[in-house]
Amino acid sequence: MNAQPAPQIDLDKLLDRIGDAQYVLLGEASHGTHEYYTWRSQISKRLILEKGFSFIAVEGDWPDCYRINRYVKGYADAGLNALEVLHTFNRWPTWMWANWEIVALTEWLRKYNQSLPYGNKIGFYGLDVYSLWESLDAMVNYLKKEDPQAARVVERAIQCFAPYGEEGQEYAMATKYFSESCRDELIQVLQEVRKKSLSYDHDLEASLNTEQNAIVALNAERYYQAMVSFGAESWNIRDTHMAETLDRLVKFHGEGAKAIVWEHNTHIGDARYTDMRHENMVNVGQLTREVYGEKNVVLVGFGSYEGLVIAGDAWDAPMEKMIVPPAKPGSVEALLHNDGLGNQLLIFDNPEIRQRFDKKLGHRAIGVVYHPERERFGNYVATLLPSRYDAFIFLDKTQALHPLKIHPSGHQTPETFPFGV
Repeated sequence: MNAQPAPQIDLDKLLDRIGDAQYVLLGEASHGTHEYYTWRSQISKRLILEKGFSFIAVEGDWPDCYRINRYVKGYADAGLNALEVLHTFNRWPTWMWANWEIVALTEWLRKYNQSLPYGNKIGFYGLDVYSLWESLDAMVNYLKKEDPQAARVVERAIQCFAPYGEEGQEYAMATKYFSESCRDELIQVLQEVRKKSLSYDHDLEASLNTEQNAIVALNAERYYQAMVSFGAESWNIRDTHMAETLDRLVKFHGEGAKAIVWEHNTHIGDARYTDMRHENMVNVGQLTREVYGEKNVVLVGFGSYEGLVIAGDAWDAPMEKMIVPPAKPGSVEALLHNDGLGNQLLIFDNPEIRQRFDKKLGHRAIGVVYHPERERFGNYVATLLPSRYDAFIFLDKTQALHPLKIHPSGHQTPETFPFGV
């Protein structure tokens, strides 16, 4: 596998555009494209090496990604190698993080961190909200040794959820129409953990990890409750949770901390400049700009014209290598392909580039569930490109991601927008 991106794009120009920004959000147009991962890796390495960025935060579950964080920082009993750590990822779509591209980045981070003091080691964290049961399990397993009283509070919450297995939709439907919710139990968990979290000393980030798992569980319950209703509420709960987690991580890392974020374009591209705005939807890119200021945040979108991708034809279906057909005529990707220049980096500070794309155009978005034969009827998001992003990387032809061949485990599909992003 060639893990290095093609050399046509001059990343020096992107690094110049980033300047002294504290937040760099790197997108992707699918969760299964090799080049999106390798280009983001190359950009992230340069941000760490040249601009002192502190951590990478991704569209992944907190408990899973925290295991990567412990491994790259060399914590005791964190795993023998990245492959062993990533083989523990079992939530569908497993290929998003259990892939060889992330193995390579993880090993690079571990090697880079070896010479750094603990307070300066580069972290790797998950921002997402889905891991209600995994977060409860992680807390109870840790607290049984560190804080038995708090462990009993977590166990009561687990017992409350027990009748629903690990199915968020089943819990949400039952509590909407028949049963009392488990929210009070989760609030008690968070309150109990916050009382004593600073005394937890299993590793240097134990208090952060324990409190974050409690917050994930509480917000996941809210998310699953909102799933059964129509409208934007569940999407907004999810993206607000991710933005607040990012803020929590920056504050944890202290004054001057800088954050790199990896998420789908639909999360990092400012929602105000897409049709999401008309549905009253917000996202991480919008919220980050609003809180920290546009000069302190750089949003980098990605897209490609054609190629291959890893996806499934239904939720929980086996992963497949699928053909990504040529982009729809008139779309962002088709216009850039027709330039005949191959891969391109667009910096929207350039007035000519900004003027060319200063109108709503279709911009392809592929999710974990994908039907190539139907994509022209739904996989394009109307986008004002120069406002949605600060920069855009176009890759003319792309290859599929390289999964570790983990068999997905069963979970209900969460409500996402669009197309299983």
